[in-house]
Amino acid sequence: MSNWLNLLGYELVWFVAVYGAGRGLAWPALVATLLFAAWQLALSAQRGLEVRLIVAGAALGMLVDGALAGTGVLHYAAASPALPAGGAPLWILALWVAFALTLNHSLKWLAARPLLSGLFGALGGPLAYAGAGKLTGAVTFSPPAWHATLSLAAGWGASLLVLSWLTGYWRRSARDAHAILERSPT
Repeated sequence: MSNWLNLLGYELVWFVAVYGAGRGLAWPALVATLLFAAWQLALSAQRGLEVRLIVAGAALGMLVDGALAGTGVLHYAAASPALPAGGAPLWILALWVAFALTLNHSLKWLAARPLLSGLFGALGGPLAYAGAGKLTGAVTFSPPAWHATLSLAAGWGASLLVLSWLTGYWRRSARDAHAILERSPT
């Protein structure tokens, strides 16, 4: 699969999600992510890795955005439904899932550079949320805004470090298992 198509697909999901959320709707993000995930899984030669990344991305999203919502650092348009109730809105979790599906494709270079991925997350996370807020009002930062910015930087920096490390680890594990199977007598 083309890395450019993967990146373009993710960006399309992002715009659909924040546009819908800015209008109080969670379902556009869910539909866009479902279509993106189905497309990625249908074309993937590593479906097991993709599914593990989806689960890890959703879990980290529940932790990071759940904490940000629960503490009131961020306020989300389309705040419900959420997992858990009062936590991360489903539309933002859908974005975490879609983002996780870039880590073995358009962002696969991050797997070999976990520390760089942490920096990438620490810078990109707050910028993406600020962009969503300015563009559609999908998210607002509680005053003072630097608290939310630092919280997002820490959450996304740590999350992307973990996700990139997991991507590399799972890829190596699959490659090692494949090599063992090839060497075993038939």
